[in-house]
Parts: sequence; structure tokens; C-alpha cells
Amino acid sequence: MSQIQSLAVPDVKILVPQRHGDHRGFFSETYSRRTLLGAGIDIDFVQDNHAFSAQKGTLRGLHFQTPPYAQHKLVRVVRGSIFDVAVDLRVGSPSYGQSVSAILSAAEGNQILVPVGFAHGLLTLEPDTEVLYKVSAYYAPEHDKGLLWDDPALDIRWPLEGTAPLLSAKDQAQPRLAELPVCFHYAGNAPEAS
Repeated sequence: MSQIQSLAVPDVKILVPQRHGDHRGFFSETYSRRTLLGAGIDIDFVQDNHAFSAQKGTLRGLHFQTPPYAQHKLVRVVRGSIFDVAVDLRVGSPSYGQSVSAILSAAEGNQILVPVGFAHGLLTLEPDTEVLYKVSAYYAPEHDKGLLWDDPALDIRWPLEGTAPLLSAKDQAQPRLAELPVCFHYAGNAPEAS
């Protein structure tokens, strides 16, 4: 990774792997445990996920898993682009309920690290968008939770250009922030599971 930078909520990070290009294209090391450890990020990823969205305006989220299956996520786009969002769910955090966002694209090769204690969502900005992401805990259906994507308390400015997003039935019925049980507590720079 050539660059690792924090967003407005510092625990959420943007990673930009270096690309080595020539007339054939490019080569990029998209994940290096050693590089992350060197930046103080010690996460053991156990599963890779691949999401394909055929239509522009597909919204997935806001999702998270509760302890003991809470997940760190490392998200990147391999085709198309997305508006990516993380919402702080750590009770006691100075940024509790706040969101941060970034545009990720295959062209830029940038990634977002969404830590445990955050809900995650994305909106596709192009048709036929493909997203790959690593997670630090296996999928656990009984711990799979969500947050309503358009809860006014979150004040997320989704770039929908006046159109309604394409949502799953599950994502249309998620609870608002005020309705969520406490799942995560903030303890300085180390979020703790409840």
C-alpha cells in the first residue's frame, strides 16, 4: 500500500495501493498483511466476498454483524464505482451516529477499511459494478443486522440524483439509529464489543 489516510472519523481509513503500470496495463498488490501491520492495523481477514450490481443506483446497506461475529471490512471496487459509507455505532464515541463517505472506483484502485463498530453501505454509481471485500469474521446469519439507509438522524447525502435507489426488501425495513440496541461500546481508540 502506498498510502493510508484517515477520514473525518479517524478509525475509518482509505487505502490506496501503489500501481506499477506500463504499455500492457498495471500490477498492484491489493492486500499485504505486512504493510497493514506496519501501519498499526492488525486484522486477521478470514473470508472474501464478491458483490455484483447490474444497475446504477443499487444501494446495499447499511449492514453490520454483532459480537462475537463483528466484522472489520476492507472494501474495493474491481469494476465500476461506488459511493461508500460507514456509520459509527460505538456508544460513547465522540462520532457516534456520524457517517463518513468516499467514492471508490476500479479506475482509482482505492479501498476503504471499515472497522468493527461501524455499519457499512454502498451505492453503485455505474451499471455492472463489482465490489470485493475482505471480512474478519465469517458470515453469521443470526448476527447479521442493519440500519435504515435513509434515517434522517444519519444525514447521509446519497448521490441519488433525484431517483429512488434499488433496495432489497430487507434493507427497506431496517431500524433507525434510535431503535438499535447497544451493540458496541467505544473505549478510546479500541472499540469493544458489548
